[in-house]
Parts: sequence; C-alpha cells; structure tokens
Amino acid sequence: MLIREAGAADWPRIWPVWHRVVAAGDTYTWDPGTPEEAARALWMSPAKRVYVAEDADGTLLGSAYLTPNYGGAAAHVANAGFMVDPDRAGRGTGRALAEHLLAEAKAQGYRAMVFNAVVETNPAVRLWTSLGFTVLGTVPNAFDHPRDGLVGLHIMHKAL
Repeated sequence: MLIREAGAADWPRIWPVWHRVVAAGDTYTWDPGTPEEAARALWMSPAKRVYVAEDADGTLLGSAYLTPNYGGAAAHVANAGFMVDPDRAGRGTGRALAEHLLAEAKAQGYRAMVFNAVVETNPAVRLWTSLGFTVLGTVPNAFDHPRDGLVGLHIMHKAL
C-alpha cells in the first residue's frame, strides 16, 4: 500500500468514496445529501493536508486529512478525518492511514490529536483506542443514527 499526499487531480477518485461513506449516514455528522462541490470544499480545504492510500495497481483504498483542530495558541492540536472505501474495509487501510497521519502530525510539530465527534457506534472507535486515543467525554444522544437511533458522539484525544 502506498500512502501519499493527494492533489486536486485525486478528488474525482476520492468523491465516490466520500459520497458513499457520508450518504450512509452512520459515521460522519456531515449532511448525507452534501453536493459534490461542498464535499470537495470540506475535504480538500487549503487548510488541510490530504492523503490517499492506494494499492499496487493505483486503486484508491481510502483518504485522510490532517489539519489544526484549533487556531492561535492552540494550533499545536491536530484534527484528522479518515475514509476507507467500504468495499475495501477490514484490510488494514484505516490503521495504515491513521499510523501515517499520527507520524505526520508529530513530524509537523503537533503535540496532540483530537477527534471532535466520533459516533460511539462507529467500529473505528476500537481502532482509535488501540492506537492510544482515549474518550474524554461523550455528548449523549447527539447523533441520529439511521439504524440505532439517538447515540452519543465521543470526543477523543491522544497526546503525540
């Protein structure tokens, strides 16, 4: 698997994954009906460093971004987002992207990483905790999950 920084030309390959993941409505707080241009602005913002994971033949496996979570005197705390092609889930892409972004964040001078709204039923919670993230708190009944009803949103943290 190759993980590299994404460019504008990668968006047409990221968009179908982004759309499918967000449209499912079970892991991200973004509107499942987000149009493509708005999605591109969210994921490919100039404030973010975006990465793609590809297999040996160049097939996109997933994408992730790294960005400051806060500004000013708190700009040393990173935030990140991750998406793996649902057809390729369970093969280590999420973990590889996470490990890559944690290393990048540390190399870029970040001292911690925070996830602001992790759906508590998201299977990725197990991944984040296995990588040393802790749940700082949970906002109860903050997310209307399409199958599970109202569930909490975790705020997760890891010192780098």
